[in-house]
Amino acid sequence: MPHVDLNSDVGEGFGAFPGGPDEALVPLLTSVNVACGSHAGDPSTMRRTCELAVAHDCVIGAQVSYPDLLGFGRRFIDMRPSELTDVVLFQIGALDAFAGVQGTRVRYVKPHGALYNAIVHHERQADAVARAVREYDPGLAMLGLPSSQAQIAAERAGLQFVREGFADRRYTAEGTLVPRTEAGALIIDPADAAAQALELAADDVESICVHSDTPGADAILAAVRVALLDAGFAIEPFLP
Repeated sequence: MPHVDLNSDVGEGFGAFPGGPDEALVPLLTSVNVACGSHAGDPSTMRRTCELAVAHDCVIGAQVSYPDLLGFGRRFIDMRPSELTDVVLFQIGALDAFAGVQGTRVRYVKPHGALYNAIVHHERQADAVARAVREYDPGLAMLGLPSSQAQIAAERAGLQFVREGFADRRYTAEGTLVPRTEAGALIIDPADAAAQALELAADDVESICVHSDTPGADAILAAVRVALLDAGFAIEPFLP
């Protein structure tokens, strides 16, 4: 039976802002990308999100970002590679502390927002992220866009790279994500998202993401999950 992982960016609250519908999403997921404080996610939110993940048997990943709380990590920052490595290390370690309190640990790393998109093409930043992951724990995986500089950097660093696709985002002809600033970048119809998820799973994508801040994320994720199960896919974490 073919299998696929379902992930979402969660723990994106900060202070009085609650973030997305994590309580509705996490029971439907197999992996969770938890914000680590640089684009969202204060310490108490990180703790609660790890608790929720463990309660629903989800694998915990660190969703690392440029240090850009004001811009929600969606603005490119031309950082020195050494600085970016340290910023990523800092975030992984912070989340791993809260995962450890729950009797588990961070198992993989997924860049967020502008950093995710930058390391599709930006070799030096991709290498900086991969270096941080390797230095923290070479057993961690990296989640990202297939055929990207991120994949090249991860494999060069000896890391497991997990190919990710997005059910709720449009793609360009080159296979990159349509920028959120463009009309129609988001897929908000659950049926359309489910159809795209099936195409991605058939194309050997290992993990499919539905963003927690996409309007109607809970309905979209539910439709994606049902469609995959009905098509004969097992919904399982990409890491054992």
